[in-house]
This record gives sequence, C-alpha cells and structure tokens, in this order.
Amino acid sequence: MDILNRIKELQTERGWSNYALAKKSGLHENSLNNLFRLNNQPTFSTLEAICSAFGITLSQFFAEGNELVSLSKEQYELLKVWDTLSHEQKTALLALLKTI
Repeated sequence: MDILNRIKELQTERGWSNYALAKKSGLHENSLNNLFRLNNQPTFSTLEAICSAFGITLSQFFAEGNELVSLSKEQYELLKVWDTLSHEQKTALLALLKTI
C-alpha cells in the first residue's frame, strides 16, 4: 500500500487540504507538505495523528477492499443505532451528516 496516496485519498473524500488536515491532526502544515513533496513515509506517531483526524483506526487505514476491520466503541454504537432506524430515518440522517 502506498501510504501517501492513501492519505491523499482520504483528504479528497473529505475535501480537505493539507492545511485542514494539519489543523485537525495537530501537525504542522509544513510537516505534511514535506511528506508529500519529499515522498517521505510518515512516522508511526504522525500516522496515528492523521488517522485520529480522519476518525479512523490504523487498521481501518490499512484495510483494503472487503477486509475485516475492528470498529471503535463509538463506531459500533453508531451502527447499532443505525440498524434500528427506518429507511426514511436513515435517509434523513445521511442528509444531515453530509451537511456537517
């Protein structure tokens, strides 16, 4: 897996610039820019901060396709509630979440 490409994919999905990722992860924007400009691999702690900003675990970051990933407690609770919603409620919740 190309780690830098994966980070860029996640940024694109969210519409985040390097500046936005830096703010959300607590990293310096110059550090992120240097990762991409110099094609360096992030340290473990940097990757942890990036994953935290994206709201995903390291295993989710590295998962490909239909691989099984473990969910955080909050993600598990969210899915439990999701399963109880009607189709209309799910549609409304998705619409709301997309505005956040």
